[in-house]
Amino acid sequence: MHNTMTQPRILIVDDEENLRHMLSIMLRKQGYLADTAADGREALDRLASTIYDYILCDIRMPEMDGRAFLHMALGRGITAPIIMMTAYGTIETAVDCMQQGAYDFISKPFKQDEIVIVLKKAEERERLKLENRALRAELAGANGFSGLVGRNAAMLNLYDQIQRVADLKTTVLIQGESGTGKELVARALHSNSSRSNKPFVAINCGALPESLLEGELFGHTKGAFTGAHLDKPGLIEQADSGTLFLDEVGEMPPSLQVKLLRVLQQGEVRRVGATVDRQVDVRVISATARDLQAEVQVGRFREDLFFRLNVFTLNLPPLRDRVDDLPLLVSHLLQKCAERIGRIPAPQVTPSLLRELMAHPWPGNVRELENVLERALVLCDGPRLELSGLQAPPGGGQAIAVAEGENLSIKQAERAIEIDLIRKALHRTGGNRTHASRMLEISHRALLYKLKEYGLE
Repeated sequence: MHNTMTQPRILIVDDEENLRHMLSIMLRKQGYLADTAADGREALDRLASTIYDYILCDIRMPEMDGRAFLHMALGRGITAPIIMMTAYGTIETAVDCMQQGAYDFISKPFKQDEIVIVLKKAEERERLKLENRALRAELAGANGFSGLVGRNAAMLNLYDQIQRVADLKTTVLIQGESGTGKELVARALHSNSSRSNKPFVAINCGALPESLLEGELFGHTKGAFTGAHLDKPGLIEQADSGTLFLDEVGEMPPSLQVKLLRVLQQGEVRRVGATVDRQVDVRVISATARDLQAEVQVGRFREDLFFRLNVFTLNLPPLRDRVDDLPLLVSHLLQKCAERIGRIPAPQVTPSLLRELMAHPWPGNVRELENVLERALVLCDGPRLELSGLQAPPGGGQAIAVAEGENLSIKQAERAIEIDLIRKALHRTGGNRTHASRMLEISHRALLYKLKEYGLE
């Protein structure tokens, strides 16, 4: 079903230019966003990069006719209702198309209200399908989708978009603030695709310096540099036939952006120190908390790579925009944290505590909520969960005092802050690096690297 916040998008496939033009005008007046294609092949090209809510397709066309298009589209996992149009076909032809998977058919010439009625019926069917999916999830106690939790309208629409694009090889860019669950969305795309039994390989592009990131992604040959004693395949090769997830792709250095572009354009990867390329078949999903378009404008991110990654975009709402999901999230995360630390049964959440949680702005989103609940669980002795008070979000108007003549180096200040936060996190977690990395909102590998860099081991 299409996003209720946006206009439904329809693809008109017909070799008659006049009919394509007429239908486009008519459907735009009815509130649809209309694209056109002159034959089945052009339509398949459009479907590779755009998600449509409905497809109107003629049966008789040159190059690739409607039946062949229908077969190819369904084979690619297209779920949009496909309505066939025919002026020449018999009832048997139309029935054959519906048996293959077409939603309905309409005979030419048709009146405006006929086509609108068929589309409204299809829209109602898609609405009921989405509601039934949500109801089945609720009855099953899931209230979510593939590890994602929530039944807010924006989340239900996200689940629908994931299902639509999951089985395409189309690159997907996931946009959302830090802590919204971008990796969970990437895993949902993978697990709902035909690649689900193949590798899912993830890397945070901002967690490693350029030299290490290149070796991790592209691998290296024996003797490529000091310490390279063996040939080593990179993560791109390890993801062959599966999915590669590039978290915080906006942090990728320009030299590696060029190499990644080659992987996307030609399906080839070259190890560091190698002279030959290796063929790979990877579906690339990337994520960013940055505005990549703005990064392109200022020259920090390659425009050609941006267009390759941004074929289809999924936007994750921040927690403050789906507060109605907070009771469900609190219940889910509290149980998850309780099982992880062995605090069973989990203490109860009182209505007053829930009101306090719902009033908080959650700048760190779901990850911040999980950290807050885990800290509270560790400190809680009684049957009811208690908080010592939520911290105000950073940047609440409190400026850092700087003495006259003090060093104003941002790099040195960042280093000092990082060292202080790492020490505090390790102190709070009793030296547990896994829990500390979660509290710091960085990967375990990134924490180990920083401990070594700052001499904190």
